[in-house]
Amino acid sequence: MASKHSAQSHPPGKLIRDDTLDRVPSLSGQLSSTGIANLDVDDTSSSDERMHNMTKENGHVAKDAANDSTPESRTPDEEDIEDYDTQGPDEDALVDATRAGKVAPGGSSEVSEDRTNGQAHHRSRRKSIPIRLEKTDKKGRYMLHADDAEMREILRQYLERQKSSAQGKRSGLRDLVFTRRFTQFDRQNPSNTESPFYGFFTLFWLVMAGMLLRVAAYNYKIYGSILGSNEVLKLMFSHDVIVLGLTDGVMCASTAFGLALQKLIAKGYFNWRTSGYIIESVWQAIYVFGFIGWTFYREWPWTHTIFTVLHCLVFLMKQHSYAFYNGYLSQVYRRKQLLERKLDDLQTKTPLDSPKANASESNLLKSNGHSSPSPDGTGLRQRRKSTQPSSANLSTSTQELTSILSTISTQNQQLTPDQTRAFSSILHSEIDACTTELRGKCSPDPNSNSSKNSYPHNLTLSNFADWTILPTLVYELEYPRQQHTNWWYVAEKTSATFGVIAVMMVISQAYIYPPVHETVRMKEAGLSVAQRWEQFPWIVSDMLFPLLLEQLLTWYVIWECVLNVLAEITGFADRGFYGPWWNSVGFDEYARDWNRPVHNFLLRHVYHSSISAFHFSKSQATFATFFLSACVHELLMFCLFKKVRGYLFAMQILQVPLVALSRTSLLKGRRVLGNVVFWVGLFVGPSFLSSLYLVV
Repeated sequence: MASKHSAQSHPPGKLIRDDTLDRVPSLSGQLSSTGIANLDVDDTSSSDERMHNMTKENGHVAKDAANDSTPESRTPDEEDIEDYDTQGPDEDALVDATRAGKVAPGGSSEVSEDRTNGQAHHRSRRKSIPIRLEKTDKKGRYMLHADDAEMREILRQYLERQKSSAQGKRSGLRDLVFTRRFTQFDRQNPSNTESPFYGFFTLFWLVMAGMLLRVAAYNYKIYGSILGSNEVLKLMFSHDVIVLGLTDGVMCASTAFGLALQKLIAKGYFNWRTSGYIIESVWQAIYVFGFIGWTFYREWPWTHTIFTVLHCLVFLMKQHSYAFYNGYLSQVYRRKQLLERKLDDLQTKTPLDSPKANASESNLLKSNGHSSPSPDGTGLRQRRKSTQPSSANLSTSTQELTSILSTISTQNQQLTPDQTRAFSSILHSEIDACTTELRGKCSPDPNSNSSKNSYPHNLTLSNFADWTILPTLVYELEYPRQQHTNWWYVAEKTSATFGVIAVMMVISQAYIYPPVHETVRMKEAGLSVAQRWEQFPWIVSDMLFPLLLEQLLTWYVIWECVLNVLAEITGFADRGFYGPWWNSVGFDEYARDWNRPVHNFLLRHVYHSSISAFHFSKSQATFATFFLSACVHELLMFCLFKKVRGYLFAMQILQVPLVALSRTSLLKGRRVLGNVVFWVGLFVGPSFLSSLYLVV
């Protein structure tokens, strides 16, 4: 096509000599085995319909060109991308030993026969495949569509993998690094015993012991018992304890639905990409709302409700990670099976003896690490010489691969040796990539080429049960493990768990229950919101220190005691359940460090998934992650107080501008000031929010 508009009148729906592609949105025709297309205007569908279908079609090959028409506005990378709207004929871009395609007066391109030394090659197989070239909304960018869906998908993913490799990007699901380490306060951690602040840790527990003695003495003086009136303990064990245990057992057992679904997907009964993920998503919605509704139906107290809802959310995240990771691997597994079938089909075809190699096929062999005899007098002379992959190189590879695909797509045909070797090398490369993806981080089995935990061998009841009790929310095929279990360590952490829970019950009974009971009494007495609001500052002050202690002890008993017990029993070696969040200078740092298992889950399945699936920017993905976290926290408040107020949701969303503020010149680099702001928020926030939900 020429680079200028023709001054002649344009027949409707036709192209003439020296015409451009600006007037037509789509061309269709045949692509010959030489790489030259016979195209004409495609007027079978409307422009809007073609653009709609273009965005949905899964197997297309894009030719990248510059987005802007002026060279000054292009970036250095964009300057290497050719604009096919402004480009004139270039003899260097034509295939030797062929005649260039010309635009006939009727509008179609006349393609000459492929000749070598003046003699035409007449072969019994088809020399072309149906294709369509569609114009997009970006200048110089077109979509080349082939008709063989399976081959087209192999071609597309192969080129995407090459492009990602050239750009230093990794395709596939986000990997997380698991390694052997201890928690910060674990006595097995060398940095803990060598810390200059180790004495403050000892002082904290001495203060807790002194507080317990003081509360016990006060209770004995007033009530005649060191336990006092003990309303909290009675609340925990006086209602539906057996039903609570049975509910938790059913909640745990019902997660096996994900295992059953994945086994059906692996056997081919369902396809994860079409129906599998929909079934799993519907099940997860039924799961979480069903068990939350059960707590309302049983009218459980807040102790039972909080335990059930938190455990339900943990199992929900585990199910989601297990299902979507294995669902992704099922697609890789299906692709590997397709590639192996195509490779077997390729090997059943008898190569056609050919003394000379086609240049495009030789280029593919070289690009895949294979050597091939140099053709005599034939070949594709490239416009640029570069060792780095570029969009132009990828588009050239697209034409070369499409030429080979056109040969394979026809039944009962023969291939040249170079065609066989070129496409076979591509298939082997893709099969190896799929095998690596399916093996993940699994250690190789010395008796076989695969691992016992590689997909689909991991879809067993024992593997699922092991995953269910592992102290992590991100599924992997294998994790670092320790060889032996220290049962004395398990007994130590278990004792610490029950001891800390006892301390929390004492704090709740002595310091939190009285102000909460007072707010309930005011509501039952019929006091208006204005009258209750007068008591709001005093309720906040009464619960400042108790709720801060409860928050610290709750964090300690879960992330230091319970998770370490589970890790020791299961041999889970990566115990980085938290980081030094107490040194945080911003709430984004606190969100990363105080709960590493949930952070890793959100990182993979919310943040990175929103970028890859919905094409969010990083800032949009960050906001989506905070938004989901805020919704879950508000759901927890709804289950606890049985009303929707949105206070915690608003405070969670408020962290987004606070994070931006921490990166400004006002706070950036001022770690002490940032840490003070963080601790003030952590100190005042829980009591302020709890008082809002209680009073209003």
